[in-house]
Amino acid sequence: VQLVESGGGLVQPGGSLRLSCAASGFTFSSYAMYWYRQAPGKERELVAHITSAGDSTYAADSAKGRFTISRDNAKRTVSLQMNSLKPEDTAVYYCRARQWGRGDYWGQGTQVTVSS
Repeated sequence: VQLVESGGGLVQPGGSLRLSCAASGFTFSSYAMYWYRQAPGKERELVAHITSAGDSTYAADSAKGRFTISRDNAKRTVSLQMNSLKPEDTAVYYCRARQWGRGDYWGQGTQVTVSS
């Protein structure tokens, strides 16, 4: 099982980034997918969630109106489009795959730094 995040980097406040997570080794279309983040000295927090079929999404209050989660089951990828980035969005962003009673997998994370 592998979840590999990409797309992180350094961006100025107000800018955009698109994170991607490529999945392998499990039945991707059966798993709900999540994006979490962890800033230095803080607990890991949920950013966004999408159901296995992609028919429902959730975004944390901090992400609403700025971040959009999406998935492509054919390509086995989940993405997080992040717009209007703020310095407080600086964190390591993690991809998670979860199916109740089946599996719960995490990626290694990708660093996002928002700074001028």
